[in-house]
This record gives sequence, C-alpha cells and structure tokens, in this order.
Amino acid sequence: MTKIGIFFGTDTGNTRRIAKEISTLLGSALAGKPVNIRTASVEDLLKYDVLILGTPTYGEGELPGLATGNATESWAEFLPKLAGHDFSGKTIAIYGLGNQKGYPDDFVSAMIYLYDSFIESGATVIGATSTEGYKFKQSKAIVDEQFVGLVLDQENQKELTHERLDSWLKNLQLAWA
Repeated sequence: MTKIGIFFGTDTGNTRRIAKEISTLLGSALAGKPVNIRTASVEDLLKYDVLILGTPTYGEGELPGLATGNATESWAEFLPKLAGHDFSGKTIAIYGLGNQKGYPDDFVSAMIYLYDSFIESGATVIGATSTEGYKFKQSKAIVDEQFVGLVLDQENQKELTHERLDSWLKNLQLAWA
C-alpha cells in the first residue's frame, strides 16, 4: 500500500497534535510525516492515493485562514487551488476539531468544505462517523445523518480522543484493505 499523506490546517496547534498522533498510530511504514497545508501544494497531495485531512472550525463554521485571524494561510486559501485538479482514484478521510459547548450552532462545520471540495475534484471520501455522543444544535458537516469524518472535541471530551481515533483508524484500514 502507498504511504498515507496526512495534511492539516491549524493556528493553535491542536489539529497538528492530532495529525501527529494519527501518524504515530498508523506507523511510519504506512503514514507519511504530517504536513501543515500552508506549506503544501496540490501536487504534494496528488502524490498519495490515500489522504487524511484535518481541520478545526472557526467562528461561525469557517475554515481556518487569514480571514478568521490566523497568523498564516491555511485551508481557506488552499481549497481554491484544487480547481482543475483531478483527485479521481484518491481516497480521503477527514477529521475535524470543534467545541460543541462553545459553538453548538456550527459544530465542526468547516469539515464540509473539505468534503465538498474533494468530492467535486473526484475523490472518494470515507470515514463518516456517528453524531451520537455529542451535544450540539447544528453542524453543516452532516451528510446522510453522519459526520463526514471523525469529530474530536479537545475542549470538552478530550478523554474520548484516543478511543475515537483508534476506532476510526481501524475502520479506515478495513476500508483501505
């Protein structure tokens, strides 16, 4: 199997820490070193058949980027670069960080922008997860009654992160096999 590319957007470092944990759990034989999307090109992503992409949600369901007060560019600036690129044959899994108590009206909504952008570019997205176990009012990141990827709340449910990651990665590996 081709190595898995792990790319993330972050400002505070939380999404990066999860990317590193994913890389450690998968092992260096399977996963590449996590890369901040601000330093990546579309060609960097196209090198992989399998990608794991991570994003936090800012404000009212926004992607991280300069407009949300990030110090550097992130997903908001990267996604428009996908136009005209073909991700057919690529398999993508998404994880998102959010705060269900602080932002219950747009909990992990930024994940939908990654989902939509890569679907539009021809990729197959796997790794949807249940909405059970979370308390929120609304999320744009729900398709067919499931989150479009793994949802982690490091503010309110940090104790569940390792278990959720482990279970999700095992399910992804079954899908990749």
